[in-house]
Amino acid sequence: MARLPYLSVSDLAEEDRDLLARDINLHRLLAHSPAGARAFAQLSTWIRYHCALDARLRELVILQIGYSSGSDYEFSHHIQIGHDFGVSDEDINALMAETRGEDSHLGKLDRLVITAAREMVKQGAIQEHTLASLATLLSHQEVIELVMIASFYVGVVHLLASLNIDVETDYLPYLAQFPFADS
Repeated sequence: MARLPYLSVSDLAEEDRDLLARDINLHRLLAHSPAGARAFAQLSTWIRYHCALDARLRELVILQIGYSSGSDYEFSHHIQIGHDFGVSDEDINALMAETRGEDSHLGKLDRLVITAAREMVKQGAIQEHTLASLATLLSHQEVIELVMIASFYVGVVHLLASLNIDVETDYLPYLAQFPFADS
């Protein structure tokens, strides 16, 4: 159960009701700070629609962060979003296998981006050799954006955990299909 009350459209001033255009629990809590929610949404929108990093790779990074962090909310939401950007169920199973230290069908770049994401979660930074390897396969812009995305989503999983934001019912089937290793 969330640690603060979820807001609904009727709780908001008229000029802030657009904050709940996407009526998800994360937005329903962030709406307590309309300016903060707008800043959060602006960065989220840039990440999703305007950065140079390939959308599928971006979603693999976010999925790995959600999975490695044990964030039901982040992982389930980005399974759905990932599907919209080319992540297959096989990719998700492979990401989970790689996290367990098992081999998968993922290519070198896919493995590198999820390794970078795991390092951000587990070690607080992408390790030098991982970043150097990424820089041989991606442009400098893409490397910077990957680091920015991973940094943002590590923060998001901490926000979700701190506020104990509940997973909406519509997303629960994803968690049943792709359970965490300790489930």
